Amino acid sequence: MGTLQVEFTEAELLADVSVSEPLVAGGVRCHGGFREDGRYVSPRTKYRVPAIAAWGEQNCERFATQLIDAPLERWERSFPSAEQARFLIRSGVPEPLIATLTRIGTVEGYGANIRLLKPKNLQRHFVEDIVGTAIDHLGGGLFEAHGRDEAGWDVEAGHRDMWFAARDIAFERPAEELDIEAMLARMGFGQSGSGGQADRLLPNDVSADVEMMVSLMVRVLFIEISAFHTFAWAEEWMSDTDLIGDAGEAARLISYIRTDETPHVGYLRTALSEMRDRTWVGDGGKHHSGTDMIGRIWEPLLAQSLGPGRDEGRRAALGEVEYWCAKQRNGSDILAEFHSLGSA
Repeated sequence: MGTLQVEFTEAELLADVSVSEPLVAGGVRCHGGFREDGRYVSPRTKYRVPAIAAWGEQNCERFATQLIDAPLERWERSFPSAEQARFLIRSGVPEPLIATLTRIGTVEGYGANIRLLKPKNLQRHFVEDIVGTAIDHLGGGLFEAHGRDEAGWDVEAGHRDMWFAARDIAFERPAEELDIEAMLARMGFGQSGSGGQADRLLPNDVSADVEMMVSLMVRVLFIEISAFHTFAWAEEWMSDTDLIGDAGEAARLISYIRTDETPHVGYLRTALSEMRDRTWVGDGGKHHSGTDMIGRIWEPLLAQSLGPGRDEGRRAALGEVEYWCAKQRNGSDILAEFHSLGSA
């Protein structure tokens, strides 16, 4: 283990692997590119991918533990199903799928906010050394790389615009023809909620800033893991050349996004595992079990993701199906057959 590099500069964690051809989708220059053999290469992975592997191996060896995990099987598959999606397209009601793809791309753009976290001197919150860990690199390249992946950087588009490009390629329909803002409003975006601060989950002597950071990391991790169902769903019906006339270009674009997301899951799991296996230090010097601290955040957020969060997403998707079916002359028949293919 001692032979693996575990300390990196921010420039290294943001460095790209050299490619022979850039990724261009729908006329948009995207991040990443292709090697000479045609294999896709994700952005900012020259050092980031080996770094994540080294940190994970180091932590498992040092603490004799396994990395924290939430198996994909805990989340139900996407709704509408791929079969229902194909049915909507055949029935001339593609708008609910356009809305779903738009929502996904919008969420990806919001995910870039993780780069606004700029943690400094995290060592003071832990007893054990964090030098050469993912924790110590969160504010030194990892959060920044994640944000750039999601929203793009400089002239290169990120996942937000890649989802929008896949949508437009698949349906050959400019977004300008649809009232996107109205779609997002129907699906729950822009609702202000209570506006109050969330209740503390950790002891009051533990830094509120650290709790906020860890809570965001856990939320994003669950979104990233469950998104692999979304990738499989989108790739399945987008690759149906009888329905989508782009010979699979949209599906391939989604597969590239899926590849890009793997380092996100990797570094979040690793850093959270490092925090779980260390002793936390409160503001007054009191020690807290890392297993307890992470558990207090992990368990309620997992329950939220698997329960109310999932239900909210399904209600939003079903609402769009009902809205657009109602605009069809035979909409009630379309909706009835839609439901016969699966349950919300």
